[in-house]
Amino acid sequence: MFTEYRRRRQVAKVKPGDGSPVPEYRCWQLFSRSLFVLELPDGELGQHVYEVDVRHGADSTSRRSPVSFYRDGAQVGRATLPAAFPVPGGVIEVAVGRYGLRRMHFLADDGTVRALRPHPRSTEGLRARFGRRFPRTSAVVGAVAVAVVLAGLALSGMIALEAITRVPVVAAHVGVVTAPIHLDGWAEVAVTLATALAATERALTLRSRWLVGGSPPV
Repeated sequence: MFTEYRRRRQVAKVKPGDGSPVPEYRCWQLFSRSLFVLELPDGELGQHVYEVDVRHGADSTSRRSPVSFYRDGAQVGRATLPAAFPVPGGVIEVAVGRYGLRRMHFLADDGTVRALRPHPRSTEGLRARFGRRFPRTSAVVGAVAVAVVLAGLALSGMIALEAITRVPVVAAHVGVVTAPIHLDGWAEVAVTLATALAATERALTLRSRWLVGGSPPV
């Protein structure tokens, strides 16, 4: 029930588009823009091509909307994130997290879920191409990224728990929990950077959501 209510709110906040065409994807937009495509049938009329254009770092005060929605090359909607755009047979859900996209999926009325196809020149598209050309290497990279993220989260959790239990009121009731590992300044920075890179790698494959909170990947 809560999920359906949240989805209705996200659909309700979508504003009409201005009919402008999809801007061409430029190479310098690798880290500031994500562009995804989905083709859907529309009864006997053939099919429509839907595109979702996400501008990372944009907000309601920016010149461009955080996310724009296009049908057959013309802008038909825009919104802040997270957002849900109604399409024939379901909705397209879009959400971002700290390290990139958390969700870019078509949720059909029958409950099936399908990821959208990234633009081939985007970071997500380049990562997908790498996965197709080198599937074994890609699987190893993904496994290492998951291990790094989990290790980083575990270490951060232990350090946070120790800090909390050192508060006198808490320590008086549960004692002090000492983290088994303590890092020097440079090591802490290295672990933080490695965790961020690993989480970003997972975000490029749309498989970061369950690592940073949320439902398992689909």
